[in-house]
Amino acid sequence: MKIVSLATLICCFGLISEAKGQKEYPPHIDGAKEVTYKTVDTTKLNLWIFNPEKHKSTDTAPAIIFFFGGGWNAGSPTQFVKHCEYLSARGMVAIVADYRVKSRHGVPAKDCVSDAKSAIRWVRENASEFGIDSNRIAAGGGSAGGHLAAACATLPRFDDENENKSISSKPNALVLFNPALVLAPIDGGEKLSNEKLAGLEKRMGTKPENMSPYHNVVGKLPPTIIFHGTGDNTVPFMSIELFTKRMHDFDNKCTLVAYQGEPHGFFNYGNKSNAVFVDTVHKMDEFLISLSYLTAPPETVVSAN
Repeated sequence: MKIVSLATLICCFGLISEAKGQKEYPPHIDGAKEVTYKTVDTTKLNLWIFNPEKHKSTDTAPAIIFFFGGGWNAGSPTQFVKHCEYLSARGMVAIVADYRVKSRHGVPAKDCVSDAKSAIRWVRENASEFGIDSNRIAAGGGSAGGHLAAACATLPRFDDENENKSISSKPNALVLFNPALVLAPIDGGEKLSNEKLAGLEKRMGTKPENMSPYHNVVGKLPPTIIFHGTGDNTVPFMSIELFTKRMHDFDNKCTLVAYQGEPHGFFNYGNKSNAVFVDTVHKMDEFLISLSYLTAPPETVVSAN
């Protein structure tokens, strides 16, 4: 397989497209229960929880936690609200998570990973209070948020040192939208200059391979589905093919759903006619049915309006 240039493969050099048109922060999200999962100094990090109709604390529903995109620099927790509304209507507890980013909190990307792991650990620790099955907690996200979800499953480091490590921060399944999964050079690929590597390490706050899901793939990782456009110039499609192959090399379940010619952020609600949003949501639904997180196909088509 031809290895794509690492200068383009390492997406953090320009991974900011989903940060455009920033929405109000902190957001107000209707229809969700807002809770604080972590406080760092004076910064409160919140989750917005969408419950199924008539959901009770005594239930054991599967859950999913979404992380927004924005290059670990910006972005809004509102990005996956429509996904949460849909999945809660289907019977899952669906959650959007806030986390620290560079523009608002001055943190390197490794702190974003720490927060994402904290969010999953908090949900698992409090699962019985919120009617959640602690063994069926999926993670999802787009772009840098997709990286965070995958990082929680693959990276052995960056758990918050103040938290109870006996409670796992690893998700049980992954739903990834144009995720950043290759963040360091690959054997046989183009070598990066010392200057670029130093800049990347500063941005990550650690050696790039420590933050790269591709470089930390092992066996028995969560079942994964990835939605990605072949026309993505921010996170090259080749990088997702490489990650998928590596997952298969370790006998992990990983399904890549390609969208011909689609650019970065193609899946977002409100993009053009919403036809691709609807298609990705339906395929996400089918994936979750295959894992028994959902029990039956939706009776009506997802609205594009």
